[in-house]
Amino acid sequence: MTVSQGLIFRSIAFVFLMIVLLPAARALEMVSVDRDEINMRSGPGTQHKSNWLLSRGYPLMVIGRKGEWLQVRDFESDEGWVYGPMTAKKPHMVVKSNGPVNVRSGPDTRSKVIGQAQRGDVLRTLEQRQGWAKVETQSGVVGWIARDLLWGF
Repeated sequence: MTVSQGLIFRSIAFVFLMIVLLPAARALEMVSVDRDEINMRSGPGTQHKSNWLLSRGYPLMVIGRKGEWLQVRDFESDEGWVYGPMTAKKPHMVVKSNGPVNVRSGPDTRSKVIGQAQRGDVLRTLEQRQGWAKVETQSGVVGWIARDLLWGF
């Protein structure tokens, strides 16, 4: 391979990686609601209809942007727009599993159950370890929940 062929190959490889990896990296951006309540709207602006009212800590995946507005998706795959300055990068999760989930004293199924959380409950993320998340519930209980029962960051 000549020097010019190598340069062309590296350039094509770089463009390919940017096309493949950049959208994937952007899709993984997460934010949480940083006000007591905000509206998830049908479009990027206050003139658009409010479809949902979201509470503090509610985690959202950013899937697009328009100015200061973020196009977002929630754990149920509902999509809408929120005003970016009303969000933060504070990690939170929401219970995605149906029925109550156990909050445990440690990150394993042998640990004592110290509380429960319901589908849709918003939890502050404190730590993640080997398939488990240490969370704080809205009532102040701190414990561990299996990560596959949660959605967020």
